[in-house]
Amino acid sequence: MLQLEHSKVTEEIVNNSMEAVAILRNCPLSPQKMRLVIDQIRGQKVENALNILQFSQRKYYAVYVEKLLKSAISNWEQKNNGSKADENNLVVSSVFVDGAFVAKRMRTAPQGRAYRIRKRYNHITIKVDSINNKETQLAEA
Repeated sequence: MLQLEHSKVTEEIVNNSMEAVAILRNCPLSPQKMRLVIDQIRGQKVENALNILQFSQRKYYAVYVEKLLKSAISNWEQKNNGSKADENNLVVSSVFVDGAFVAKRMRTAPQGRAYRIRKRYNHITIKVDSINNKETQLAEA
């Protein structure tokens, strides 16, 4: 059996990464409709993204994303020793929605039949990073 060595390079990458992640699992809303809300904030500054979500037409969906974005900001602040998010130009670096399980229900139909109702759930992942850190990573590559 091979044993893999833990390299110092990967440890440095993990420690130097200032990216923070927040994940919401089993959100009881359809992934297709949630992607419409998510696409509006991808690549936006955090303050701008919060404003977009606050005044979104799909309020019921935006509430979940807004709460998750605030959690990602808080995670970033904790990871960076309490530095403020306002001073560091945070950006929503990546955000995506994956489908979760589908709850199947039956609805009565005429002549003794039944119609299937599929209630879809999703997983949302938001990654937040500072603009300065993004520029240094691009310069190193």
